[in-house]
This record gives sequence, structure tokens and C-alpha cells, in this order.
Amino acid sequence: MAIHRRQVVDLAVGAAALLTMPHSAWGQGYPTRPVRLIVGYAAGGATDVLARLMGQWLSVRLGQPFVVENRPGAAGNTATEAVARAAPDGYTLLMIDPQPAINATLFDKLNFDFIRDIVPVAGVTRMPTVMVVNPSVPAKTVPEFIGYAKANPGKLNFASPGIGTLPHLAGELFKGMTGIDMVHVPYRGVAPALTDLLGGQVQVYFIATLAAIDHIRDGRLRALAVTTSGRSELLPDLPTVADFAPGYETSAWFGIVAPKNTPFDIVNKLNKEINAGLADPKIKARLAAFDGTVLGGSPAAFGQLIADETAKWGQAIRDAKVRLE
Repeated sequence: MAIHRRQVVDLAVGAAALLTMPHSAWGQGYPTRPVRLIVGYAAGGATDVLARLMGQWLSVRLGQPFVVENRPGAAGNTATEAVARAAPDGYTLLMIDPQPAINATLFDKLNFDFIRDIVPVAGVTRMPTVMVVNPSVPAKTVPEFIGYAKANPGKLNFASPGIGTLPHLAGELFKGMTGIDMVHVPYRGVAPALTDLLGGQVQVYFIATLAAIDHIRDGRLRALAVTTSGRSELLPDLPTVADFAPGYETSAWFGIVAPKNTPFDIVNKLNKEINAGLADPKIKARLAAFDGTVLGGSPAAFGQLIADETAKWGQAIRDAKVRLE
């Protein structure tokens, strides 16, 4: 599904427009009953953990349970559609990562329009990923890796936990920006991809820092660079990919959205409490333990991030001709 420029900016513009809407009484008594915070993945992953962290905070602050509901399926589309079709009353929310922004282009037919059918509430955190190689690769820096790949086109394999996932597109973006040729090898999840990387069956992986940090420290993997625009707190001496490929940036970001037409007073109330949580020392410490940096800010700011990411990954998918098998 092609994403047009007009569609891409609608989310950010819509969020900004909320600021000019007249206030109502919607948010004054909200919430009066439990709120569902839906996650599009099984329990235990980063999105789920963050939803439970913020849900607990909101439960205490707003006096009603914020119940995390896991609805895995269809690369997160099952959960996104459930929220897009939910009543816009503030009682159904969605914790998102970059996947819905990717899916907007990756899937030819969806029963919803991610940009049109949700409203941003607040960004929560951004987590870096790291470019790692098996030590058998004779490259200790990104320039050395690029040189080696160009001298050996098509001989390097890069892993991902599946077609259209963030690690897959991070590799495709790197290929496109550096002019190298690598072969994508998709797996069914992070664990088998990491196992084959450690075993040398694949040579490269753009992986969440936390998933690789122990293997980097014990020398079983070699980290070349982080993929965010800034350095990682866990690997402060590691350069960024953008130091060698200007403009390159990929990261896992997380935040909360609601169905379109959710009253501004409710969105604003949730945004205010989420930002209060992100300023709390205990929550900040928990995010730092994940190598996460606080996002926070207004609904409009989060809407702009979503719009920008949807446009970026839409272009990357089209450029690399990524198709679901």
C-alpha cells in the first residue's frame, strides 16, 4: 500500500489541531472504570514490559486499573486493528513500536489505515540497536566492513527475526546507503537468528543492544556501531553508523496511541500523566536499564515521529522491493 505525502503528515497535523479544539468535560472524571492497554505481542518482550511499566504508573496516578492485554498476531496488525476499531472513549489504548509504521507499507491490504485511524497520546522511550558481526568477519570498523562487503559482493548474510521487521529494514537501509550487497536471511524470531549469528551461519545482525550486550562483552560478537543518531549508554565508546553513513538512523521507539476521535481532554490527561511518569526517577532508571532514552513530549510531537517513521520505512521498503512471502 503506497503511503502518499498527504497521508503521512495527516497524523502530525491532526494531533497539532487537537490543541485548538475547545475543551470539554470528557477528561474531568476519566477514568471511571478499567482501561485496556493492548500489546500486539506475547508477554515478555520489550513492548509488553514497557506497557506494564507505564500501565502500573497510570493505574496509581488515575485510580483505575490499566490492564495490559496481549493480542499477538499478523505482525502486530491484530492489535492495531482492534484499537483502530474500538470506541474512542479512552478505555482502549495501544502500546506501539515501529512495526505499525512499517506495516503501513509492508502489507498490501489492511482493514485499517494506521495514520488515519489512531491518534498519538505520548512517546515513551527510544532504544538503540547495534550492528554486530561474527568475529570471523575481518572487519573491526564500519568502513572496514563496507570495504570487505564491496570486495565480496553477495557473500555476507545478514540475519533478522523475519521479513519486514526493524532489523531486516535496518539492514536494507544500510545496504542502500552504502552501496553494498548482502543477502537477507529471515528467521522465526530473535533467538534462532542470534544462535546462527553466534555459530557463524550468518555474519551480520542489526539487533537490540540488550539482546547482544553479553555476547559483545564476552567477545562472541563484535560490535561495529550503534544505529541511533547518538551513542549508547551501555556502549559509550562505540561510534554510530551515521558517523560513516551520514543520515543513517534506526531505532526501536515506543509510545501509546488511542483510536481516532478520542476526546482531546482525555488524550491530554493521559499525556500529562505519562510525561510525569517519564520524569519519575524510578521509571527513568528502569528505562536506562533497557538502554532507553526518554521520549515524552506532546501528542503532536509523537505524531510527527510516527509520520516521519512511516514515510522513512515506506521509502525503504519500496527501494529494497521488500515483499512478504
